[in-house]
Amino acid sequence: MENHDIENAIEAILFASGEPVKLSRIAGALGILEDEAQAAAARLRDSYSFSRRGIRLVCLEDKLQLCSSPEYADLIRRTLETRKPPQLSQPALEVLAIIAYFGPVTKAYIEQVRGVDSSYTVGLLHEKELIEPCGRLSAPGRPMIFKTTHNFLRVFGFQSLKELPELPYIEGKADEKEGIQNAILELKAREGEYEAISETELNTAEIVSDSNESE
Repeated sequence: MENHDIENAIEAILFASGEPVKLSRIAGALGILEDEAQAAAARLRDSYSFSRRGIRLVCLEDKLQLCSSPEYADLIRRTLETRKPPQLSQPALEVLAIIAYFGPVTKAYIEQVRGVDSSYTVGLLHEKELIEPCGRLSAPGRPMIFKTTHNFLRVFGFQSLKELPELPYIEGKADEKEGIQNAILELKAREGEYEAISETELNTAEIVSDSNESE
């Protein structure tokens, strides 16, 4: 296939899906190497950006997705009569930061770091698809463990968790408390800046301030 044909095929696949699609799956369908698919996706992404198009191609670790350009988020919501979700609460950002840096982790670990019950916030973040269960710990009771999702990466503008700011270290050991605070500041700064809307999120529930959580 010619480069232009590969780019058009990737565009068609992502448009039809509406969901993130694995790069390996796209490459397999097109009968090309993953490196070729990745290069074509990069050209397509750069073309959208250079031409200031209304859509963007975002890379989420090993997956690709088409979303709207952030500058058109308000217009999309006015047209489709959807509300802009409120900003995440401080407890929600704390839980996200802990899971992003130290995940996969159990709810008990999150509560140990925060010092408060976090059941309500974990449930909300799971409902919003910013975190997800990824197995159970081999320990008494086999508690669920959680990790961040591709939706988390898209919402905050990361291609992978490797782009998170490094934790500060004291005498060769991560300063957990200061690291979490730094992560919260980073997430706050990014929240809303990368407001790329996907087709599938327009009908999802909003996260409201978790005033029901025991603090």
